[in-house]
Amino acid sequence: MGETGGKARTGSVQSIERAFGLLETMADAGGMMGLSQLATASGLPLPTIHRLVRTLVDLGYVRQEPSRQYILGPKLIRLGESSSTMLSVFARPHLARLVDELGESANMAMLDGDQIVYLAQVPSRHSMRMFTEVGRRVLPHCTAVGKAILAQYPETAVRELLARTGMPQHTENTISTPDAFAVQLHQAAQAGYATDEGEQELGVRCVAVAVHDAPTPLAISVSGPAPRMTEALVERAVPLLTQAAKALSDDLR
Repeated sequence: MGETGGKARTGSVQSIERAFGLLETMADAGGMMGLSQLATASGLPLPTIHRLVRTLVDLGYVRQEPSRQYILGPKLIRLGESSSTMLSVFARPHLARLVDELGESANMAMLDGDQIVYLAQVPSRHSMRMFTEVGRRVLPHCTAVGKAILAQYPETAVRELLARTGMPQHTENTISTPDAFAVQLHQAAQAGYATDEGEQELGVRCVAVAVHDAPTPLAISVSGPAPRMTEALVERAVPLLTQAAKALSDDLR
């Protein structure tokens, strides 16, 4: 892989780069690939791919199936779980500043498969406040964080997701058709933020922005009782959320 900073990389460093590159390539492809596919995607010679993959298999990070395809191994789960915990560590100072500025609860969530999972929250100091349990999973069609994330996706991919999950109606405000949801995502993409108008829980309003260039699909949000989440507060929240998302993205890089 040539040189960085004027110094040639050692073989061991190059091997590490290539091994992680293969893991990322497999993840982008859904977690399963054959050697020839890996060689084509990476541009590396087949013997090099074979040597790297065998090492990853020996370490437990890749596993070979009876079909001779290779899949990401279960040992990566522990790393992923620890990494998710560290995401919340990175996020908390940014969420805390949002709470200080706006007075309402601030959250971070990610798209995991077809579901939204909440990774971090800093609660409001109001006695009446929104509390979201870290680790809670919800469907994306009824949340501001879900809309903010999916607004970055091609419409065909979103419709495929909705076909898999369905669009259960949690409240009278829940969007329950793909066409109406597509309109919401278009508006979110244009505006740079998304809202949940009591679509997950009546009386709760939420505004969210995506964290661009994150290693996984992330969004941060501010939520609170609808009477306090006024239009004026949302207008104040959007630039603050956008700044926080940019700062978090920079931290994660």
